[in-house]
Amino acid sequence: MQHQVVSQEEWLAARSELLRKEKEFTRLRDQLSVERRALPWVKIDKPYVFDGANGKVTLAELFDGRSQLVVKHFMFGPEWSEGCVGCSFEVDQVLGALMHLKHHDISFAAVSRAPFDKIEAYRRRMGWPITWVSSHGNDFNYDFHVSFTAEEIAQGIAYYNYHPGARVIDEMSGRSVFYRDASGQIFHTYSSFARGGEMFLGSYAFLDIVPNGRNETMNGNLTDWVRHHDRYDEAGGSCCDGD
Repeated sequence: MQHQVVSQEEWLAARSELLRKEKEFTRLRDQLSVERRALPWVKIDKPYVFDGANGKVTLAELFDGRSQLVVKHFMFGPEWSEGCVGCSFEVDQVLGALMHLKHHDISFAAVSRAPFDKIEAYRRRMGWPITWVSSHGNDFNYDFHVSFTAEEIAQGIAYYNYHPGARVIDEMSGRSVFYRDASGQIFHTYSSFARGGEMFLGSYAFLDIVPNGRNETMNGNLTDWVRHHDRYDEAGGSCCDGD
């Protein structure tokens, strides 16, 4: 792309106008955050039990003594040989936040339908010090609309990102938030899917300020460039893109 070259004074004028728009965006983001936190909650009554490093673990135990839990719906199906590239990209960027989240009453866990031994092997390969459990024996992924049956896909009736009839594969990406009160009751407070995950991708913050930008064929199409962090010298792409 060719860019106009101007004087410092002209550049400052253009930059000031863009700053005005950036401030509008910041205020809107703050407003959306307030509205997000004000959403009504849904009580979780189903007793979800997962497979973890120490055997069976309940949803309540994933809170690890804290009142807030962020679950990463990580695309890793039972028959898959490794985790999704795009989901891996997201978790890579969560690591720096983990210590700060723990000290702000927030736990983080990933959940996938792959058997736990596959999950654990991949977690070790990636070097991630995260809690990651298998939902292979329960309905968690289906209840939160990130896993789909062959019939749902074939009939075009899958429900994903709050949209019936979405185009999906057997596993899709997302994240959900839960709150556990003093009495032990658990509530679902928020979920986001598809491009709703971009706010967690810190690399995009850097890409969006450099001249070439994201350099993708479309927004959210990580297949253009993202790789597992141990495979940047190899061919391959991500399974995660969307609206």
